[in-house]
Amino acid sequence: MRSHLRSKGIQVKVSSQSVGVGTTTTEMSWATIEPFTSTPLKASRPAKRPRVELEEDTEMGNISSSEIDPQDSTYDPARSVTAETESSATSMPFHKDAKYIVFEKCLLSLFESCPVCTRACNVCPHRRGTFIAIDQLCPHCEFFRQWRSQPVVGSTPVGNLQLSAAIYFSGASFLKMQKVFRAMYLKTHTYDAFRRHARTYLEPAIIYKWNEEQNLQLHYLSQNKNVILGGDMRADSPGHSAKYGSYTMMNLQTNNIIDIQLVQSNEVGGSYHMEKEGLRRSLDLLEESSIKLDCIVTDRRPQIQTFLKDRKINHYYDVWHMVKGLSKKVEKISREKDCSLVKKWHKSITNHLYWSASSSDSGPEKVAKWTSIMNHIQDIHTHSDPAFPLCQHEQRVSKDHSKWFHPGSTALNRLHRVLTNKRVLSDVEKLSPHYQTSTVESFHKVILHFAPKNVLFPFIGMLCRYVFSLRT
Repeated sequence: MRSHLRSKGIQVKVSSQSVGVGTTTTEMSWATIEPFTSTPLKASRPAKRPRVELEEDTEMGNISSSEIDPQDSTYDPARSVTAETESSATSMPFHKDAKYIVFEKCLLSLFESCPVCTRACNVCPHRRGTFIAIDQLCPHCEFFRQWRSQPVVGSTPVGNLQLSAAIYFSGASFLKMQKVFRAMYLKTHTYDAFRRHARTYLEPAIIYKWNEEQNLQLHYLSQNKNVILGGDMRADSPGHSAKYGSYTMMNLQTNNIIDIQLVQSNEVGGSYHMEKEGLRRSLDLLEESSIKLDCIVTDRRPQIQTFLKDRKINHYYDVWHMVKGLSKKVEKISREKDCSLVKKWHKSITNHLYWSASSSDSGPEKVAKWTSIMNHIQDIHTHSDPAFPLCQHEQRVSKDHSKWFHPGSTALNRLHRVLTNKRVLSDVEKLSPHYQTSTVESFHKVILHFAPKNVLFPFIGMLCRYVFSLRT
């Protein structure tokens, strides 16, 4: 503690008597007391009357803006220098100001003695969530002041609003945070106050910012040609019992989210139709923005195939979704009798599908490369299809003939029916050669942190959590 130093608090001449903070100087400054520089001592005298019990979410009637830092008429400004506690000299914004956990007894001990006459004062605290205002009145010299723990904007304490924003924007659950606060006896506001902050401030701000950024993205795409988008739907629960379904449209060339359409199942007559409705709304938005699509990459749902075909949009399939379906069928064959050899080729078959899609320039070439797998697993590396007449690997003479399939074997026949049927060949021809929807799937994994599937949110709350997950 430094003597003869002006501060934002109140400086008065006092005796060496302890007033709640251990000191022996003849002049003390309330604002220059730094933490952990002195050991707090017990107050020299108790308060004249016991402090008022704090109540949950008390009204702000006693701490209105008209009562900020009031002074009695008998108070002499010449004896002390009073600075406005809420007009800080620093330009640091409220939300970046550091916060600390302060124990109630330690806080109230600072107001037990009058800074003017050093006698015991009447202390009356008022709390609203994380905010506390303390009225200090000296019955002897009639000194009065009110201290606030945090700024107040309008009638909303900044700390309460910032806590709600921190919980909302981090994807945390208020009810879980409330359990932590209660376990520590740390005061906080109620869930109703949290929802009021979300409806009044947080959610409108998120929607406004998203609309602003989305308009910039749409304007950028309207200036470009050959736009390639990827789309996929995420349901808020597994199976066909979902209440909400969100369709995400991403620019696969830049990995930027272009549009998110949240669809409620009762709008479209069931969760089965939510993906088509979400895609339709996204495409309508793109058309209104004069965006010309080169192609769109999605999964292989027949409903989506028919819809995009009717709208005359080039449609490609994501390779991973097709690999996932074929992989299950190949694994099932490998468990059958006399088909154990299929398990050894399982990984090679799935890799071959990726290679057929990424190394081809046309649909017929993809089909030719894909069907060559049936000859390759028999140790035959020349093919009748002119689009792919010869395997591209080095020609080798195999010494282990047991790893190859034999013509007419049960395993080979089962694989042939699964890998080269009419539907599979039709889908292979439309596999996306370069861009996939894996980035959209990664975004959906991020959403799980903000909107887990086992928690139900209101419509606007669900949409805001989807949008805010983009900031991560």
